[in-house]
Amino acid sequence: MTVVIAKNWWSLVIRGLAAIVLGAITFIWPGITLGALVLLFGFYALIDGLLSLAGAVRAAEGHERWGALLIEGLVGIAVAIITFAWPAITALSLVYIIAAWALLTGVFEIAAAVRLRKYFPGEWLLALSGIASLILGILMIAVPLAGALAIAFWVGAYAFVFGVLLIGLGFRLRAWVKGLTGPSIAVPAH
Repeated sequence: MTVVIAKNWWSLVIRGLAAIVLGAITFIWPGITLGALVLLFGFYALIDGLLSLAGAVRAAEGHERWGALLIEGLVGIAVAIITFAWPAITALSLVYIIAAWALLTGVFEIAAAVRLRKYFPGEWLLALSGIASLILGILMIAVPLAGALAIAFWVGAYAFVFGVLLIGLGFRLRAWVKGLTGPSIAVPAH
């Protein structure tokens, strides 16, 4: 599991960069319309889902656990499809879709962090990203009628924090892999 997860460090960095872009857009464009927020979130969920699926494929190739990544990827893609197929989504429906996605993502990230901690001491970053996802989901369920501006702010703040945590974890895993692949051990790249 250690080498498979660590060799996918780049997918965490890409997911993190995509999240930071989402967060930056929501802060740069504070009066974002609901339609624009739906599309932005849909693109982010699609990228996140596809990268999770890529991780599941890599894990399966390495004969590692891949079920959680598969489910997380499918949920992300399903959320993206829903947001693209229903662009006139109501604010309340969007809140519940994002909340469900965040809760599922958070649960799977925390579970992955628990498994990862057996191999790598940097699992706290993944656990924190899972906690951030859970907080967003709970906040959106607790106050679903907060308004488009508040929702955009919450999603933006979450995306920025989530992105920074994933990038940090990605680069820590990259450094760890380099330590594994010193002069005497070579890990083939896929």
